[in-house]
Amino acid sequence: MSLLQITSLLIVLAGLFGAVNYLFLKLPSAIGILVVALAASLAIMGLDVILPSFGIDDELRLLVSEIDFSEALLDGMLGLLLFAGALHVKIEDLKAEWRVVALMASIGVGLSTLIIGFGFSWLTGMPILIALVFGVIVTPTDPVAVLGVLRAADLPKSLETKIAGESLFNDGVAYVVFLVLVGIAFAHSGDDHGSGFADALLLFVQEAFGGALLGAVLGFLTFRMMRRIDDPSLEVLLTLGLAFGGYELAIALHVSAPIMAVVAGLLIGHTGPKGGMSPNTRAHVDSFWTLIDEILNAILFLLIGFEVFAVTFTENILLTGAAAIALALVARLAAVAVPIFLLRPFRSFSAGVIPIMTWGGLKGGISVALALSLPDSEWKPLILGATYIIVIFSIIVQGLTVARLAARVGQEPELDM
Repeated sequence: MSLLQITSLLIVLAGLFGAVNYLFLKLPSAIGILVVALAASLAIMGLDVILPSFGIDDELRLLVSEIDFSEALLDGMLGLLLFAGALHVKIEDLKAEWRVVALMASIGVGLSTLIIGFGFSWLTGMPILIALVFGVIVTPTDPVAVLGVLRAADLPKSLETKIAGESLFNDGVAYVVFLVLVGIAFAHSGDDHGSGFADALLLFVQEAFGGALLGAVLGFLTFRMMRRIDDPSLEVLLTLGLAFGGYELAIALHVSAPIMAVVAGLLIGHTGPKGGMSPNTRAHVDSFWTLIDEILNAILFLLIGFEVFAVTFTENILLTGAAAIALALVARLAAVAVPIFLLRPFRSFSAGVIPIMTWGGLKGGISVALALSLPDSEWKPLILGATYIIVIFSIIVQGLTVARLAARVGQEPELDM
């Protein structure tokens, strides 16, 4: 199938499954589309077992392989989704929570990667470096899933900012750590390990700080251009060019494209209302990016549901995946609790911050995409299967219950010292 045919099919199915969810399931939109897509996929797989002569399963597996979920997300959709998410996070709110966000996106990512990596190595006998790669794959909280859930949860503003900011930044940091660990874990055995770790450190600095710098520069240049223009359609086009072009430029320059998208989105969202956009333009930009976010969100969750055709499930993978869910939750608890305990001498937190941020740290498409992008090895099927199980559990179970948890324990006021 051509790219246009695949895109058309995905849009049609996203609309159809969204309608089924709206009329019958009445779940949150993105989660409902995922549930319908997954149910349809499993039904087709079951039908193919009963009536193997139809061969529907094989045809859909071929179609899923043609889509290349990893490339579609990491080199395309992710930049737009991160930019759209960052555009609506106010820097003024983020400044008040920057210590928490910074610690969770740094120490939290490191702790989670280590806990999951060592635990998964112990469970499966997997080499520790490869297990650490799995750890960082399932560490990032997917900003698409998290921000979607936040719209339905009535959270205090400070807690919402912590969750949104942390999900945007830990996504970028985890992606850089993933690149570093993959470079070490799958390096040729003849490489010099000392230079490998030195190169890994250099790569981390280049990716993380280079991406932030590029996002700031491109965001500032776009803002300066928008100040001289008062044309809502043109200014919307400029923001779209910034998100698309900046992401591709970051990939070409070998700096972190996700971090670039987040920084650029934050800058435009902050400076736009302060002289870069008229109120009319701001309304156009907000409406456009909200629509882009919702459409891509629907397509992404549809693709996650269909990716079940790309995963091999055995009894061992199912049992390991179930154990990995518990491991990922323990790691997420540590990633949230340790930074908060470190900051408790300097400020107070609401009673519900740890359980809400732990249970609300949803995994999503980026974890599946990273697992699919791994080099072929004997461990890849297990990593992909366990990752998919964690993601499905996270989105469906955690995603459908976190709002109720927030309503129960997250309404106490948060006091700063």
